[in-house]
Amino acid sequence: MNDIQSGETPRIEVTAAASADAAWQALRDPAAIRQWHGWDADEIEAEIDSIYFTDVVEEADRRTLVANGGDRFDIQPEGDGVRITLTRAPLSGNPDWDAYYDDVTEGWTSFLHQLRFALERRPGMTRRTLFFADRGTYSGTVIERLGLDAVAGQPRGSRHTATIAGEDVAGEVWFRSAHQLGVTVDAWGEGLLVIAGTAPSDADPAGTSMAILSTYGLEDADFAQLDTRWAGWWADHRAGE
Repeated sequence: MNDIQSGETPRIEVTAAASADAAWQALRDPAAIRQWHGWDADEIEAEIDSIYFTDVVEEADRRTLVANGGDRFDIQPEGDGVRITLTRAPLSGNPDWDAYYDDVTEGWTSFLHQLRFALERRPGMTRRTLFFADRGTYSGTVIERLGLDAVAGQPRGSRHTATIAGEDVAGEVWFRSAHQLGVTVDAWGEGLLVIAGTAPSDADPAGTSMAILSTYGLEDADFAQLDTRWAGWWADHRAGE
């Protein structure tokens, strides 16, 4: 399973072609967590420490972790691979915090698919990321404007070719959920592009969107060019200009 499951609180599941021990290690080693959680940012080390190592409840023998904030990870062998389940904490009752509940749920969806990618395709490798976001454009709109709406309809695992932000790319459809699309990009070493967001709501009438670009082994000049292309595209197209 690779989508949010229904129930009292959202449950997100992914299955990966990796061992349960490798998946558990990816949750308990700060350096490994950085290769799939979030994106490069000044505060990433502090964020990892707060979520995964401060006031957590860990049962290593059962491979379960209740992170700071109440979100629960369960790691279980499944066939030749592993099933990783994240069950969201209930709403807190604090309207200021709960206003971002859907954003956090979508963020975990992105991160678990980034975890699956790190386990299956880039174990032990260092990624370098770019991140773009907009609270005024829905992720589905960004997918369309990137010309990836046809790719979004392809089955998981199928090959794709596209021109995104001025670059001809090829890769594989990694996942699709209600508000997200993930595709691998061969030219990024093989890297991963995730377009994510939340649907229009009272809090965000236009919806939200973000793009996470995970790259591996790019030369500094190539990484800088990628940043420039995407920054220009995002500024021009996120609001439909």
